Amino acid sequence: MTPGETRPRVPARGLLRFREPRPVTAQRCELCGEPAGEPHGHVTETGRRSLLCACKGCHLLLLRNGASGAGRYRAVPDRYLTFPGFALDQRDWDALCVPVRTAFFFHNSELDRVVAFYPSPGGATEAPVPADAWDRVLAAVPALTAAGPLPDVEAFLVDRDPGTGFTCHLVPVDACYELTGLLRTRWRGFHGGREAWDAIEGFFAGLRQRCADFEGEEERGA
Repeated sequence: MTPGETRPRVPARGLLRFREPRPVTAQRCELCGEPAGEPHGHVTETGRRSLLCACKGCHLLLLRNGASGAGRYRAVPDRYLTFPGFALDQRDWDALCVPVRTAFFFHNSELDRVVAFYPSPGGATEAPVPADAWDRVLAAVPALTAAGPLPDVEAFLVDRDPGTGFTCHLVPVDACYELTGLLRTRWRGFHGGREAWDAIEGFFAGLRQRCADFEGEEERGA
């Protein structure tokens, strides 16, 4: 979001939203009940579209067996990529129907289509994604398809900075909900306040440090 933008729209009726990861005080694995430890990984429960805390053993097991295949649970991997050549026409961004500057996009295997969420003071809000608009983005930036994002657990986080233009990162989906949590807990008033914007800028600064440049097909599954 940027100062002066309209308030987030209410999610379309009938669309579910992901729950954010449990607070750091929840240190039990939600799969086996053992201590999860800190830091710990997450898995998605695809049917309920939720994120669960997982201990190292459960996370590794699902990462090996369930992240790219069928199953109720899929482990969220730890892959961070950026696309230096990413360029998006403003008209194509407008066609994606995202009313704010930042959104994340991923393939939802239950719906068998790409969905978009954007951080808002009320949490992660879903925005409808016209299929033809997303297809134009993929056609304009073939590297997004070549990166081979995993359904449900990896997302393209797109930010439209007024000063530098569009940037795109491939990140674990729980990183997107980390950003959502920062905005939800620190946003004050209509424009957010300095604390919220400092936290958002700090998040993207840390993201840039973690991301490797995408260089081709060999990056898939790294």
